[in-house]
Amino acid sequence: MIAWYEIIARLLFAALLGGMIGFERERKDWAAGIRTHMIACMGSTLVMLVSCFGFSDILGYPNVELDPSRVASSVVIGIGYLGAGIILILKRGNIKGLTTASGLWATAAVGLSIGGGMYITGLVATIITVLILYVVQKLQNKKSQVREHRMTVRLYKKEEGTLLLEKLISYHLNFSLLAMEKKNKKYTVKARFVGAKTDVLHLTNELKLLPVVQKIRFK
Repeated sequence: MIAWYEIIARLLFAALLGGMIGFERERKDWAAGIRTHMIACMGSTLVMLVSCFGFSDILGYPNVELDPSRVASSVVIGIGYLGAGIILILKRGNIKGLTTASGLWATAAVGLSIGGGMYITGLVATIITVLILYVVQKLQNKKSQVREHRMTVRLYKKEEGTLLLEKLISYHLNFSLLAMEKKNKKYTVKARFVGAKTDVLHLTNELKLLPVVQKIRFK
């Protein structure tokens, strides 16, 4: 059995690495953010620790063998079900959440590596995962001239917000945020989506024609 401070260090380190991956996802307002990734990574580490050292007191008994790899494979399968709940099929050919699900799966693998004492492996895997999620997307957006846009639409009345939300959904853009809020007795719809400049121009021209829209602002 390893020392108690080593157990604490592995759990904390796993939570930290999971948070690094989750931060990249949360900045895009995905449901699986920092807390989800931290718990998945730390939980995988805990399962690995229990698998490796939790049954050490029964070693030496006849016909007793321990195989930590069997528990690790169960974690990989189990995290797959959690990732499946993140994937959204909006319409045929339009699927969201695959990247977040794969990131969560990789986070669990990082947790297993930390639980097994492979600190450098877990750290390097975390850095590579964050680079793939953040840097590679930036390069893809630059190549395709597609980037993330933030839009705020001010409404005349609260009741008109539902109509506007339905209108925005009908465009089938890649929305990462679509919500209505009230501030200083004014109702606004906030949207965040990835698209080309032509998508922004088309959307602006369409919304200006709606009588419910008071003001449109892009960032």
